[in-house]
This record gives sequence, C-alpha cells and structure tokens, in this order.
Amino acid sequence: MTVRVRGLEELAKRLDELPEEIKEALRRAVKESAEAVKKDTQEAVRVDTTNLREKVDITYSDSGLTAHVGWSDADTAAYATLHEHGTRAITANPALGPALEAERARIVTRITDEVQRATR
Repeated sequence: MTVRVRGLEELAKRLDELPEEIKEALRRAVKESAEAVKKDTQEAVRVDTTNLREKVDITYSDSGLTAHVGWSDADTAAYATLHEHGTRAITANPALGPALEAERARIVTRITDEVQRATR
C-alpha cells in the first residue's frame, strides 16, 4: 500500500528554505509517525509464524523527511498483500492500511508539536 502526497515538488522547494532546526523537527515528526505505523501494523498483522510481524520495516528518504513503512523484501511483501486484502482462501486482515489511516489523524499534531518545540 502506498500513500502519495500531491505537490511534493513545491513542498520540497519550500522545505529547502526552512531553517535547519525546523527541518530537524520535521524529521523527528516523520520518524515518530513511521514508528507508530510500524508498531500499529505489527500489533494488527496476522501472526502464524511471526514472519510478517518481524519483517515490518521502515526506510527513509529525502533526508529523513519521507518514510516508507511496509515489507521491503518482495516475497514477504507479496505474502503481506494477500493477508491485507484477502483471497478466496484467506480472509482479509488489514493491518498496514488501518495503521496508516490512524496516523493520518495524528501526523499534523506531531508536526505542530515538534515545530513548536523547535521554535521555543
């Protein structure tokens, strides 16, 4: 599952103009959000061999301003997709999608809190 944000090029230009302490605050907020999504996913994912739970991963890009949460190896990602969406034989057990949705409601507060802390 991928969440895409429109207007990232314009945002990237504007972020470059920010003071370093604000960028660092944004990185902290991104990291907190990514860790929360990972934790929520691990708690909700179906566990038969613990493979899916143990292999939830976070990778960062854009100098830590973008986080990718999910399963990075192709075989595990394919297996996770079967469980996330279900098949005829496997009942859907969404874990990553609901974790992302829950974090969507929290990320603005995380960013606001971190930026306020950085500007005090």
